[in-house]
Amino acid sequence: MIYSLLEGEGGSNAASGYGNWIMLAILAVLIVVVVVMYVLGNKKRKKQEQDAKDLINAVKPGNKVKTIGGICGIVVEVDDEENTFVLETGTELSGKSFIKFDRQAIYQTDAVVEKPDANVTVTEETANETAEAPAETTETAETVEEAPATEETPADNN
Repeated sequence: MIYSLLEGEGGSNAASGYGNWIMLAILAVLIVVVVVMYVLGNKKRKKQEQDAKDLINAVKPGNKVKTIGGICGIVVEVDDEENTFVLETGTELSGKSFIKFDRQAIYQTDAVVEKPDANVTVTEETANETAEAPAETTETAETVEEAPATEETPADNN
């Protein structure tokens, strides 16, 4: 069907040639839309995967964790080499137990991903400059307040 539309079997006059160009334009627009949606969908999926990976890597001892099996507890130890963590479950009364899990078993956690600001780099020089900056602003504020007072004095003499 599409082949017959592209070949122009519907008519032999100039109008059928114009129809072919319209059909090609519509087909090209549809292809572009599908490609754009595919690219944007992949970008969003990759960002979600990276966020999940960052959250799993942010788990440290003391964080509360719920595993994909539904076991809840507090992380006691994290082993980066084996990509595992030890989870403490139970209470003092019922008895505590420790279970070793793979990090991929984390379903929920209260860990917070700390993302450093790419725009701000803190060094000793910038820390010193920011510490001195408030003192400079107060001096300029005092100068601004004094400036109108000196201007009013000559105006009063006239």
